[in-house]
Amino acid sequence: MTDTPDTPDTPDTTITIRPFTAADHDAWLPLWRGYQAFYKVDIPDAVRAVTWARMLDAAEPMGGALAWRGDAAIGMVHHVRHRSCWTTEDYCYLQDLFVDPSIRGAGIGRRLITHVYDIARAAGCSRVHWLTHETNTDAMKLYDRIATRSGFVQYRHLL
Repeated sequence: MTDTPDTPDTPDTTITIRPFTAADHDAWLPLWRGYQAFYKVDIPDAVRAVTWARMLDAAEPMGGALAWRGDAAIGMVHHVRHRSCWTTEDYCYLQDLFVDPSIRGAGIGRRLITHVYDIARAAGCSRVHWLTHETNTDAMKLYDRIATRSGFVQYRHLL
């Protein structure tokens, strides 16, 4: 997830956040590619196509939203609802967050995260959680203000 820590005292009222629609693919794709470039990954087009289809499928536990300034998409967020063995309620994993580098520091990342908080609350989730890379220190300044760092270390094994 990438965003800078600054948040203006007065939010920009020209910014709107709304869930993805089928018509948003071409606006979403450059942000999704920017996110991948930030993390130096290249997700295959076949995976992108499945991901986009899942985001639009109401039966899937996935969703996303774009931040808009006028007719320009300037940020995106993806979230995944999932079960937990620790609660009877679901958790919500905020999987990907990206704000156009030219507008970082304007509070867009915070607004996208707040959007996910609202979606998760409405779905009855008991927690929103996310990961970021240890080198993403600018974004961590924001995250430390709006969430609690869990202290957990992630391990993974690719299959």
